Amino acid sequence: MEFGLVIFLCFWAAAASAKVEEPKLEADEPFQRVAVAHDVTVSCCYRWTKTPHITWIVNVHLVNDTPWIRLVNQSENVIHNPMSETNGVKCHSLVFKSVQLNDTGLYQCKLNYSSLHMFSHGTFLQVYIPLQKTLNLSESVKNSIITAEGVLLLLCVLIPGTMLLCKSKTLNELNKKKGREEENIYEGLNLDDCNSAYHQIQRSNQQGPYQDVASCGEDIQLEKP
Repeated sequence: MEFGLVIFLCFWAAAASAKVEEPKLEADEPFQRVAVAHDVTVSCCYRWTKTPHITWIVNVHLVNDTPWIRLVNQSENVIHNPMSETNGVKCHSLVFKSVQLNDTGLYQCKLNYSSLHMFSHGTFLQVYIPLQKTLNLSESVKNSIITAEGVLLLLCVLIPGTMLLCKSKTLNELNKKKGREEENIYEGLNLDDCNSAYHQIQRSNQQGPYQDVASCGEDIQLEKP
């Protein structure tokens, strides 16, 4: 009975120690975006007293949205850096030399120790082709272009406004000149002479073209019908 109790306590202590010795994963950089043909480093870090075997894997989504998982083998363009430790944090790095478009994917490191297998959170690496500049202009040239655009915009606002003001001024001068000419027409006329001429015209219209017979001389004879 005592022997069985000792064995049970040993197994319990081993299980408890194994549970305590589980690695604690550190936060990975979730996303990295880099231009094609540039260098980039992807890392995974953890806290653990053990030294596990590290393998890198990459998850790639194909055109039909099917995941494809493959191992990342060391080559001329991909280098597995040795482990580095700082303040109890162990890190493994994957260095890419001159990345290509097909290097895009989710990179994770797999920790293997005895029967324990654990994956890191992972870092998604996006490789893109940068846009080529059509015109490679310096900052001084750009500032000159912006200044010229501002001057042209100012001219586009001032010229039509100035033309409208000039046109309005010309119309006002013509109206004033027309008013002065109308005043000059009646400037030399005498109102008394105008009134006497008007009365003479009125009297001639009242008398008519024929005079009264009674007012004529006696020697005027009327024709018989």
